[in-house]
Amino acid sequence: MVTDPVADTLISVKNGYLASRVDIRMPYTKMRESILKVLKQYGFVEDYKKNTDGKFPVFIVYLYEKGKLTNVKQISKPGCRVYINAKDIPVIRDGFGICVLSTSKGVMSGEEAKKKKLGGELLAKVW
Repeated sequence: MVTDPVADTLISVKNGYLASRVDIRMPYTKMRESILKVLKQYGFVEDYKKNTDGKFPVFIVYLYEKGKLTNVKQISKPGCRVYINAKDIPVIRDGFGICVLSTSKGVMSGEEAKKKKLGGELLAKVW
């Protein structure tokens, strides 16, 4: 049983890159789908599809035979949640990375949350 789906999703994608996998499979949840939607929007994953068996494949992007995603840092954890205002959203690696937030309007990138002036739970930093 997975106790932290956010960490499981991000680490599964990172491990897929490290193992040079073309795709990975993980159980479907709405939270995972929304995190993968943000990663796809910024080019860290190529695509994902929901299958009828409850698992969905995630296709990984490689740039010059190296993974585009180099590291992930989970910020908010089940034992210690981290909430921030829109003005406090950090810039990751001078704009080469993103932060993933869970807001009242859904899961989105820090850049998108800043534009909409939304704060929320800072889930992770991805670069």
